[in-house]
Amino acid sequence: MLAHHTLSILGIIMALMLGESGTEVNAVLFGSEITNPLLQMRWFLREIGHYHSFTGDVVDFLFVALFTGVRIGVGARLLFCEMVSPKPKWFVKVGGVAMYAVSWCFMFSIWRFAWRKSIKKYHAWRSRRSEERQLKHNGLLKTH
Repeated sequence: MLAHHTLSILGIIMALMLGESGTEVNAVLFGSEITNPLLQMRWFLREIGHYHSFTGDVVDFLFVALFTGVRIGVGARLLFCEMVSPKPKWFVKVGGVAMYAVSWCFMFSIWRFAWRKSIKKYHAWRSRRSEERQLKHNGLLKTH
């Protein structure tokens, strides 16, 4: 997180000092911060005790999908365009690669989180389903 914010600040300072590459810096900052409202929503849901609900699952899914699509997908396209363009200076290109590398570090962490949460949900579902079958088989569960 520190690397992400440090690179963002350095990118803003560099664009202001050089008077160029402002479009690239703004695109990276927009892509980096577009998932922030979903992160804040997760925090609010935790605070009010509603994170472990369908709403929490939807927010997590949207966060993972948006992060993957924007920071990894769109980010790859922007990085490619920056790298093949002769206009940006070499250190602007290095900054772009560094920000994209930070995004991948976050991505691995996010995918690991999503995998663990999915596995936990799957095991809970299997356990509930097994209990329901056992109750039905023993005649203790009324069926309509």
